[in-house]
Amino acid sequence: MALWDRIKESTSTLQTQLMAKKNDLKSGAFRDASMAMCALVAAADGTIDPSERRRVAQLIATNEVLQNFDAMDLQRRFEENLNKLTADFDFGKVSVLQEIAKAKKKPAEARAVIQIGIVIGGADGDFDKTEQAVVREACFTLDLPPHEFDL
Repeated sequence: MALWDRIKESTSTLQTQLMAKKNDLKSGAFRDASMAMCALVAAADGTIDPSERRRVAQLIATNEVLQNFDAMDLQRRFEENLNKLTADFDFGKVSVLQEIAKAKKKPAEARAVIQIGIVIGGADGDFDKTEQAVVREACFTLDLPPHEFDL
């Protein structure tokens, strides 16, 4: 199986898992952590190109789990996190990881945040090493073993 096919299959599986938990994923902590994760993955390589912004905007608009929240509010939170990361990546990353840590208290939310990061990272067909590294770092922030997500 080609790498692209494996990524698509994995993303589809993760999306199905997220849908199964949709009713459990309504807290402000999950909302904040998921938008922080999107920003972290989008900025992982040090640049945020328009296609990454479009992918996140599309996720916000079409992901049924995220439809528990107001789309404009999600977009604003995503942009705020991106601004922190673009102003000073290292300092911004500390702040963004603190947002991600909000999901730590509820294991289902913590796992869902990681799954969203993987979905965003694989959306272009290339879940590259820098994206994997920041998602792995988020796993440690949430006290989740990275190997559980093949990271």
